[in-house]
Amino acid sequence: MASNSGGQSMVAPLKRVIVKRPQEAFVSADRIGEQWEDLAYTGPPDLERASAQHRKFVSFIGEAGAEVLCLPEDDRTGLDSMYAHDAGIMTDAGAVIFNTGKPQRRGEGAALADALEKWDVTILGRIEAPATAEGGDTLWLDPRTLAVGRGFRTNAAAIEALRRLLQPKGIEVIDFHLSYGNGPGEVLHLQSFISLLDENLAVVHRRLLPVPLYEWLEVRGTTLIDIPEEEVATQACNILTLAPRKVLMIAGNTTTRDRMKAQGCTVYEFEASDISLKGLGGPTCLTRPVLRQM
Repeated sequence: MASNSGGQSMVAPLKRVIVKRPQEAFVSADRIGEQWEDLAYTGPPDLERASAQHRKFVSFIGEAGAEVLCLPEDDRTGLDSMYAHDAGIMTDAGAVIFNTGKPQRRGEGAALADALEKWDVTILGRIEAPATAEGGDTLWLDPRTLAVGRGFRTNAAAIEALRRLLQPKGIEVIDFHLSYGNGPGEVLHLQSFISLLDENLAVVHRRLLPVPLYEWLEVRGTTLIDIPEEEVATQACNILTLAPRKVLMIAGNTTTRDRMKAQGCTVYEFEASDISLKGLGGPTCLTRPVLRQM
């Protein structure tokens, strides 16, 4: 594995990660005003408040020992580019760049690829149209198994393309069909209802969990922490794991927090009204891990 990238895991210690600050994603109040409704935000983010919240969020990552790389401003991207998780995934053999399912985000893959090349990160391949994929629909179940959600953002063509690309690297791609939810306009990713906190511990929104994925977790003895319905809208299921059982979550989801602590997790919390709740993207969405130490 290259020393500056890799780590086929959701839980191994985070060592290098990409973010995009609100200053570079939102740019200005005028740009926010032009885009937020079209992107289906619940309200217009406040740039100053978002920047302060993001600085605090990033400080937790840095204090955990990870190097933080910041994507630059890019005319090919919009407000959603702050959710750096979706434009690709990382493997031990290099990055896979995605063609996003949300049309307004199509420039993010090219922007990510350009940044990775400047940071000397290998690009293994690209998912090209008509295939569409987003990072939020991917989940490393273990170092050799990648779960991919088949839904409105990630289509069958992308899953087959990932299989062709990753199978020679010894990676099995398992697809799990997602529910209709509230339709194509909703942000419903695989990671909307599951986050891994350790190799055998996950927080889940069980009502949306595909039965085959539930069975996969059950066979492997994974303990499931259920989030309450009242914490679904506040992204309680979207958890960034900094290291096994060391996690970062949005403040205010007290029941989920306490349930994770009862399972031995160290929990850090941050305010996220303008970087997560309005754009419906939690702490995992705000990051693109580049290196996890296996």
